[in-house]
Amino acid sequence: MKIHEALLLSSVNSLKNIKESIFVASVLDSENTINIEHDDRFCLSEEQRAIFDEANRFAEKELYPLAEKMDAEEWWPEDVFETIGEAGYFGLTVPEEYGGQGLDLFTSGIVAQVFGRWNYALALSWVAHENLCLNNIFRNADASLKAKYLPGLCSGVQVGALGLTEPGAGSDALGSMATTAKREGDVYVLNGRKIYITNGPVADVLLVYAKTDLGKGAHGISAFIVEKDFSGFEVAQKLVKMGFRGSQTGELLFDDCEVPVENLVGEENKGVSVVMSGLDLERAVIAPICIGMAERALELTIEYAKTREQFDQPIASFQMIQSKLADMYVWVEAMKSLNFKVLSQVNHLEEGSGGRGMIHADTAASIMFAANMLNRVLDESVQIHGGMGYMWETEINRLYRGNKLLEIGAGTTEVRKMIISEEILK
Repeated sequence: MKIHEALLLSSVNSLKNIKESIFVASVLDSENTINIEHDDRFCLSEEQRAIFDEANRFAEKELYPLAEKMDAEEWWPEDVFETIGEAGYFGLTVPEEYGGQGLDLFTSGIVAQVFGRWNYALALSWVAHENLCLNNIFRNADASLKAKYLPGLCSGVQVGALGLTEPGAGSDALGSMATTAKREGDVYVLNGRKIYITNGPVADVLLVYAKTDLGKGAHGISAFIVEKDFSGFEVAQKLVKMGFRGSQTGELLFDDCEVPVENLVGEENKGVSVVMSGLDLERAVIAPICIGMAERALELTIEYAKTREQFDQPIASFQMIQSKLADMYVWVEAMKSLNFKVLSQVNHLEEGSGGRGMIHADTAASIMFAANMLNRVLDESVQIHGGMGYMWETEINRLYRGNKLLEIGAGTTEVRKMIISEEILK
């Protein structure tokens, strides 16, 4: 199913013509509902606002009710990806001929933001599937691989994942990569381990990186599509996390895993360009999850401050609380301004591009600032909630436990600073 097919038929051309526009901030009205406002500098078209609002309604109705159980039990709702696929929220950047929506990364930012607001664990799994796996295959694979794998991923019938990080090779993911791929006849034989892989325990299709030339270091890496049923592949363990608990994370084992030669993505030893451009896009699309979480935290905190009474009056009447709320609002708005600027930039990123230049710095800046500001927003949120905020079962506590991952995943804060400083000093 398409995202309200009639709406999209009239909006696709408009969306393609406004890639320079920047999303405006969502603000809370007096009833604590989310609205989209705009001025002469930052505006959404009517079609964009319609997609945003429809995705928001979908996420609140279908994804939010799952969030509490996913967190409490590390539970994965097995049919949720098919529900998302049927609603048209997979394959946003993929042409309709492959089962996608034919839209852009800007639209992916919209969806990531509202998914992050209502169920941030599923939002992360959505990004790992939609951006790290599906979009990377679309941008880099040949026509036969696209035809074979994209329709199932776009429908949500198959779950996608990216296999990059390894034990002992976190921030130095390329230079310290130990997983190898050796060609033997009509297959590549993969050996090694991948760890902290989002969707790993539930994935059907994985985009995996391995070294095909040990002597070339990072320039001897190749990308492969691996299916869960390939001989020699297994999930070594499912990992239990502090936050994002419903989003399944695991360690993967490749023990003489046989991958057909035709499942090589791009050229042999050219996987580094796939990795680097993919990381830039990942950072741009993960940052909106921070925004969605921050929006929800601000919404919950305003509601709590207006209803929680001390000294015979709502705590929202205290200037100290008002000061905190004002800071939180400004931080959220600043997050949006930078991220939406960067989302507009990555729409122009050509296939094989990325990993260098100011787009490399700006995507790192976007996720770094968004994650750091989310940390500050949630810190104040829990402080205003007081003892209630410290209770494990509360929604604000769930948000608080999730924020730290966003300062670590997709490149740590420290790595992001290295990227930014290297580019601006050139």
